Amino acid sequence: MLSYDELTSPERELWDAFPEGRRVDLRTGVPEDDRVDGGGQWGPGRTVRATVIVALLLGTNTARPGAVACLRLAGARISGHFNLAGAQVAHALWLEDCWVEEGVDLSGASTQSIAIVGSRVPGVEAGMIRIDGRLDLRRSRLESGSASPFHRRVTALSLINATVSGAVNLNGAEITAPEEWAVSAGGLVAEGGVYCADGFVAHGEVRLMGAQLPGGLHMRGALLERPGRRGVALALDNAVASTLDFSDGFTANGTVRLRGARISDNLTFEGAVLNGPPDGHGPSLTALLMQAVDFDFTLARQPSGTVDLRGAQVSYVHDSEQSWPDVVELEGFVYGSIKKVESGERREAVGRWDSVARRVAWIRRSPGYSPQPYEQLASWYRTIGHDDDARRVLLAKQRHRRCTLSLPTRTWGHLLDVTVGYGYRPWLAGVWLLALTLLGTLVFGAHSPTPVKQGEGAPFQPLVYTLDLLIPIGGLGQRTAWYWTDGSLQWLAYLLIALGWVLTTAVIAGVTRTVQRN
Repeated sequence: MLSYDELTSPERELWDAFPEGRRVDLRTGVPEDDRVDGGGQWGPGRTVRATVIVALLLGTNTARPGAVACLRLAGARISGHFNLAGAQVAHALWLEDCWVEEGVDLSGASTQSIAIVGSRVPGVEAGMIRIDGRLDLRRSRLESGSASPFHRRVTALSLINATVSGAVNLNGAEITAPEEWAVSAGGLVAEGGVYCADGFVAHGEVRLMGAQLPGGLHMRGALLERPGRRGVALALDNAVASTLDFSDGFTANGTVRLRGARISDNLTFEGAVLNGPPDGHGPSLTALLMQAVDFDFTLARQPSGTVDLRGAQVSYVHDSEQSWPDVVELEGFVYGSIKKVESGERREAVGRWDSVARRVAWIRRSPGYSPQPYEQLASWYRTIGHDDDARRVLLAKQRHRRCTLSLPTRTWGHLLDVTVGYGYRPWLAGVWLLALTLLGTLVFGAHSPTPVKQGEGAPFQPLVYTLDLLIPIGGLGQRTAWYWTDGSLQWLAYLLIALGWVLTTAVIAGVTRTVQRN
């Protein structure tokens, strides 16, 4: 138990101020002397032992009637081990521009609001903490400490399974654990959201798997770099949030992983830079089975690694020319609408003559063949009333599928494509019929055939004769009434009969395929 006589002058000042919640400011007012980076050189007049702070927070000096006790300290060098593990703390803690000598252990504690602002701290262990208020670490510099007892990995800020009724504010903070875990907050519940903007920098992996963030995750302009061996800069697997904001210059020098994440409103990467892992061998974004309402992927520049959206479901997609890398995984990706950003304007990605070709090229960036991306795109075109564009997409699907088939099947596919466009261009059959009819009429009209029976049958009509050859069903009485003594003309007649059967079969096959799909 500490006694008042054992306290130094600044500790006594803090001891006396605590019951009334008054702030104790040990700063000199000289910027060069008050720089936190040099806090290790501050002398006894600015040094407060961590044990004194812990004793006050645990109720050693009780509050005075009519006042709310609160520990408020600025410009101090805090020496010794700051240990509140498992404690029940009924008073708020507010530290500003302090230099903390050893790590802060809050694991398993139940506390009021905690603010460590603009300070230097060699690691914060707050796994399983319960905070009735907010956690404010703005502008602080957290450095990697010892391995966390929860996962035995070196971590600068641990919030595993923590519960915060307010917000977690990391705006402007710099958290350093190179190639380790800068932030480990799996299972975090932050009712007011997590804020990592205004120059936030993380050297190491930021982990928020399974986090519940009703107030969202806001990382506008944040920089994530120097990830671990896996190359993951940000892990949000199975997280639940109202919004994920990675806009305004957000930069990830590693994989952003959103596997199974559920976002009830907006997921935005507007103006973001996704560089992927430093070694260049991993994806820039992995969002398998991700769910969101609005997905804004209008990046500042093209991602350097792959983008994996397999099984993801969104209502709206916003993209631009810089959105997609050379490889995009789209199998199972479901969306309700696509909007393209051009010249600062957002509009439906339709209307231009090359819009369908660009979307098909987008699908072709996915490795291998999968029918679902084509079916999804065609469904969207139908929904907005662009049936012709939908048919073009489905035709592209058949052409892509043809590349995976055996040689005989590919040959038949080429025939269906040329004659009727796999049933999506039935007018091609009319073009072929007209061309062959014109050919036969001109060639046969320039020669005289021999009647099968002299004096019987209708007069020779080149047009009707050609149609009789091309139409395999029924008969017009010309084909059986005349023949050719010229071998080349007779072979032409045989060829037209064969082409008629092929054309009819292709039409039936193509139309049947279309009807079945519809």
